[in-house]
Amino acid sequence: MKAKNYRRPEGMTYARNEYIHGPPPSRITKYNAGVYRDDYTHELLLVPETDLQIRDVSIESARIAVNKYLTEKLNDKFYLEVKAHPHHVLRENKMIFGAHADRLQEGMRRAFGKPIGRAARVEMGQPVFRLLTYGDGVQAGREALDLAAKKLPKKYYIIENQLTQNA
Repeated sequence: MKAKNYRRPEGMTYARNEYIHGPPPSRITKYNAGVYRDDYTHELLLVPETDLQIRDVSIESARIAVNKYLTEKLNDKFYLEVKAHPHHVLRENKMIFGAHADRLQEGMRRAFGKPIGRAARVEMGQPVFRLLTYGDGVQAGREALDLAAKKLPKKYYIIENQLTQNA
């Protein structure tokens, strides 16, 4: 199956692991990157324009790209958080094509499907990535989040917030 078959969030979420036989693990290795400090001045959020599902492998790919880019440009003056968690288990009713395949499959008779991967269901306006940085790292942060948006399905925009310091 292609990943585009799983972009739209349809139906109820399939996330109860105690009822799923052999749920696949999430492929996101880390949810945080960089060094957390209390004195960051800017927050950047990568937000989708529509409701969608994002596969865990594409979130991991985007996270690796952002982390590599920011480590190169800003060293350790950033903190990146993955806000989208892949809870939804994707299923596929595998069909066999070719000669004599009709003897091995039941078609749509028992088409519930086997677990093949995970996806995060993200609503419009809900951030996928959150990046904290200083004022001099905002441009590099925008470039890194643009790079991440190219690795994710559908379209995204970046929200920039200036953080207030509690004195």
